Amino acid sequence: MIVYGRNVAKEILKNNKKIDKIIIQEDFNDNSIISLIEKRKIEPIRITKKEFSRFDKYSHQGIILYVEDFKYSELEEFIDDENAKIVILDHLEDPHNLGAIIRTCEAAGINGIILPKDRSVSVNSTVMKTSAGALENVKIALVTNLNQTIKKLKDKGFWIVGTDMENSVDYREIDYSGKIALVIGSEGFGMSESIRKSCDFVARIPMNGKINSLNASVAAGIMIYEVIRSNK
Repeated sequence: MIVYGRNVAKEILKNNKKIDKIIIQEDFNDNSIISLIEKRKIEPIRITKKEFSRFDKYSHQGIILYVEDFKYSELEEFIDDENAKIVILDHLEDPHNLGAIIRTCEAAGINGIILPKDRSVSVNSTVMKTSAGALENVKIALVTNLNQTIKKLKDKGFWIVGTDMENSVDYREIDYSGKIALVIGSEGFGMSESIRKSCDFVARIPMNGKINSLNASVAAGIMIYEVIRSNK
């Protein structure tokens, strides 16, 4: 996998993730990153700005890393905490949204994220860059069937909280104590009907303007921090 950008590079270098190759622009002068590269005893490949232009489709900030593919976690790694808070993404499609949600989850201390294997964005270079390095500290599980996974979570004592504007309650009126799985729907279609039926609660974020919806990552951020705030 190609990853790029200074924040991501720092996190990867700090966490000892396997790095196959580092390419930096010849005038690259971020001493903190150069010091981390030297500590890892990796000899970076320095190329001219003109040669580096082949990477211009990336917001690279003068550094490209070739690393091993992201390793997903097993569900069991983060659902057994007696007060676990997790996020389920119901077929999210935009890698920028996924990266932003990962960043919020890491900042808030969410235990883990669940993604479906099919018809959903997966962890790629764009997600890595948008997460600003947070991806290195977040557990993400890929599952084959979200409905079966939700059933498993309920058996483990989780309350399932979905998000939708229709037939829902104000998100501030829900009790988020105990084990909570927060479901965020896709950008275009929201939660699927089968997932909605599996929810114990469906929450809405009040809209006072003319626009009646929020970007998925913004909605996720509001909900995530309400879940965390309610448990303090």
